[in-house]
Amino acid sequence: MIPQFSLTTSENDNLEDNYEMVIIGGGPAGLSAGIYAKRAGLNAVILDKNMAGGLVSEDPLIENYLGFRSISGEELATDFRKHAGEYLDTFNGIEVSDVKIDKKIILYLTDGRIINSDSIIIATGTTHKKLGIKGEDEYFGKGVSYCVTCDAYLFKNKKVAVIGGGNSGAIAALYLKNVGVEPVIIEFMPRYMCEKAYVDQIKEKNIQYIMNAQVLEIKGVSGKVSSINYKDRATNEEKEINLDGVFIYVGLIPQTSFLKNTGINMDSRGYIIVDKKMRTNIKYVYAAGDVTGESGQIIISAGQGAVAALSAYEDLRLKK
Repeated sequence: MIPQFSLTTSENDNLEDNYEMVIIGGGPAGLSAGIYAKRAGLNAVILDKNMAGGLVSEDPLIENYLGFRSISGEELATDFRKHAGEYLDTFNGIEVSDVKIDKKIILYLTDGRIINSDSIIIATGTTHKKLGIKGEDEYFGKGVSYCVTCDAYLFKNKKVAVIGGGNSGAIAALYLKNVGVEPVIIEFMPRYMCEKAYVDQIKEKNIQYIMNAQVLEIKGVSGKVSSINYKDRATNEEKEINLDGVFIYVGLIPQTSFLKNTGINMDSRGYIIVDKKMRTNIKYVYAAGDVTGESGQIIISAGQGAVAALSAYEDLRLKK
């Protein structure tokens, strides 16, 4: 299961109630923004409702981040946290429940506290999208998972389905295969949806990749996943696969629901609309990373975080 994190009381006590900048979210965008903000001389802090590092921590293997030929997501996230920690405080287990924008920006935390800030950078990223099918919620934690690095060890020498054959699903399946799990990929579209490099590895490792398939239901026996039902979209024939687990990789959704009353412009999916300098439609409010819908890559998120911090510095210090 994906771990949850919280602060000790002493760590909580160090959180102040006024900052020049509050960065909401501690993924690559947020951590990068923090480094650039502090180097520019801004009094900044990072808040993350879980553990800083974001979904990077869940990536089994990263092979396209500049400077690292191959590194696990957790290792890279640890390096990010250590680097940012040399510049500013990051508070894990702190969730923002609401934001009010007046003369100052007021952040309301789920624990009842209030923080005032001159500016904010929203770097809350995305979370896993659900299938919305029967059995998904019922068997969550009982065979259904959204994180291979968290739960793969539970299924060694067992068969699982990876639902979603894009890059994330392909990487997940390859990771499972490498740790002794037998994966089968179920893809909705009638073609490979991942990069050719992953297609080649999938074929090399003889991982089954079922295309044009719509998963209908996750079934269980004695409180644990036992099979999935899917429809062959070409023939409309319904089929069943017996297995022990299901890993779901069907996309991501932005974490922006807490901003619904702020007036920040978002698109129809909930992604925050920004300009080239990561400015939103509201002064002193910026967004960076996957939450803008323009990233999807670690290196882009980190770059956007830097741009957002520099834009904030320009607006807060240079234009006054």
